[in-house]
Amino acid sequence: MTRKPKKTPAVLTEQQAAEELARLATEIAEHDRRYHAEDAPTISDADYDALVHRNNELEAQFPELRRADSLSNRVGVAPATGFAKVVHRKSMLSLGNAFEAEEVVEFIARVRRFLRLEDDEPVAVVAEPKIDGLSASLRYEKGQFVQGATRGDGTEGEDVTANIRTISDAFVPKVLKGRNVPDVLEVRGEIYLRREDFLTLNEAQAAAGKPVYANPRNTAAGSLRQLDPSVTASRPLRFFGYTWGELSAPLGKTQWESRQRLKSFGFELNEPAVLAGNVEELLDYYRSIEAQRGSLPFDIDGVVYKVDRLDWQGRLGFVTRSPRWAIAHKFPPEQAQTALRDIEIQVGRTGSLTPVAKLEPVTVGGVVVTNATLHNEEEIARKGVRVGDTVIVQRAGDVIPQIVGVVMEKRPRGSKPFVFPNVCPACGSSAVREMVDERTGEREKVKRCTGGLICPAQAVERLRHFVSRNAFDIEGLGEKQIQAFWDAGLVRQPGDVFRLQAKDGEMGAKLEEREGWGKISAAKLFAAIAARRAIEFHRFLFGLGIRHVGEATAKMLARAYGTPEAFLRAMEKAVDRESEAYADLLAHDGVGDTLAGAVADFFAEPHNRAVVEDLVAQLDIQPAAAVRSDTSVAGKTVVFTGSLETMSRDEAKAQAEALGAKVAGSVSAKTNYVVAGADAGSKLNKAKELGVAVLTEEEWRQLIAG
Repeated sequence: MTRKPKKTPAVLTEQQAAEELARLATEIAEHDRRYHAEDAPTISDADYDALVHRNNELEAQFPELRRADSLSNRVGVAPATGFAKVVHRKSMLSLGNAFEAEEVVEFIARVRRFLRLEDDEPVAVVAEPKIDGLSASLRYEKGQFVQGATRGDGTEGEDVTANIRTISDAFVPKVLKGRNVPDVLEVRGEIYLRREDFLTLNEAQAAAGKPVYANPRNTAAGSLRQLDPSVTASRPLRFFGYTWGELSAPLGKTQWESRQRLKSFGFELNEPAVLAGNVEELLDYYRSIEAQRGSLPFDIDGVVYKVDRLDWQGRLGFVTRSPRWAIAHKFPPEQAQTALRDIEIQVGRTGSLTPVAKLEPVTVGGVVVTNATLHNEEEIARKGVRVGDTVIVQRAGDVIPQIVGVVMEKRPRGSKPFVFPNVCPACGSSAVREMVDERTGEREKVKRCTGGLICPAQAVERLRHFVSRNAFDIEGLGEKQIQAFWDAGLVRQPGDVFRLQAKDGEMGAKLEEREGWGKISAAKLFAAIAARRAIEFHRFLFGLGIRHVGEATAKMLARAYGTPEAFLRAMEKAVDRESEAYADLLAHDGVGDTLAGAVADFFAEPHNRAVVEDLVAQLDIQPAAAVRSDTSVAGKTVVFTGSLETMSRDEAKAQAEALGAKVAGSVSAKTNYVVAGADAGSKLNKAKELGVAVLTEEEWRQLIAG
């Protein structure tokens, strides 16, 4: 059963909607990257679809907040590095999804409404299996195969021509058969592994003592994305060609006729397919294919419906990233029962604590499952899962195994509820759930380790961030080098980077003698590190990797506190959330409970403070640029509220800061001026209550002009 997304609260403010859209954009982009670029998805199709639904719901309610990086502006993810790029002459779009029969009925109804068809005019629809493979586009010129590309982000993909040439002519003909082949033909479809071939491949892996592959889809995608085509050639890849991109001449007047033309050229089609005349026939086909699912030689995760008439497809067109004339009808996940042996807590590279169920091995959908995700603490409590239970496991979207329920009648006597840890199992630091909604007190579902700088599970990611371009920007010290130094025990925390040269050779070979290094490259790295001992305050702050402290926030905090000494003294006090220092942190413009809480949690951890003190001792941290002191508002704290007429709020804040004023986001006794525009609300009332000077926009302009 599909999990329904939460409704947007009626009282959601514009700021809260903008924050949620930002979070959704980041989260969806990360899942797109994992699925399309790494072939390693970490959530189910249903959970992904719920995120998309939520994003679309918010964009519909707040259209003015639609972001440039909105999901509705893209299809997949940018092409991976290592391959040349291919610009698709005709975009490769994705399909909208249906999970219930009612959604299929509505799809046909939408087609009828859009085309303004009479009630008795039939809508023929092609129905075909939805292959769980890797989308690819094959370009033919004069009947000759000339180029193969992945979908990528839908506009630009990876050039995998050499790899596709290794696939048998039975599935990717290098010269097309038949007559009347268009001069230009881009055949699109899926590269996949048959289930039998996948199992044989895994048997060979196991016999060689190598890790087995997770599933046919990811294995096929990984096989195609090999930089060495000989690796691709060793895998029994196949290709279904069932649609097209650029054409110099039409293949037919209908989808069905065009499919048959592709078959005549030498391509395999995804069968069994039917040409249905109404919704009832479509749903009958869906049920029939679902029943055959286990006996088909390849993995499918649903069926696809496409309006048959191509002229109608042209009229229907597209809605941003999906065609109006097609939809994917997804299957529900397959399930099985097994015993839950244990629950282990894994710590991710960003500090998230994820519970993983260790299962008695069970086959689900043709794959042996031994682990399943339990997502988070709330999920365990909601499902009431206990060690020793018999649980129902499903491969959601045929990718990520998850536990959907407990068979209560099989629960052993004496079992106890699982107690989720409050400390990180990797480093012993506190694990917390951050604030999500400051109005309701709702917290993030995921617990996170607060020992970012000392946690071994996060170390490499934190160190990579520390030396990244917008932080310390140490040339020659990238992710590969950080990983190697970590593995060799040379760098465990940021301060170790600045001790590399002094301790060179103490732990085995000198750097210039290690693999991949020489005298010149080692000298260049040491020089680059030495050059970063003098560092700007905001770069130092950003480099610490404190959750939610991005570049803009780091610059704001650097300006607000001036020197690292002042900042660190204040943060030591701000650990107490009842303190004046914490209230001051909250008062800064753009700082809410989520950000302030993350900073306080970071400095509440003794290990983090020790690492920061060690780092500070080795650096010359340059104070933030001195603010002006020769203006009428220099050193004053100003709050802007309401709608301004002659300038935007951001422009007013930037202007005030340029004049040496401190711009705050909330009113306190330390506020000097509140500039109130139209429709000013609670901040204006607070100012009057505290006796803070309230200025109109014109009065503010006169003040700063003096």
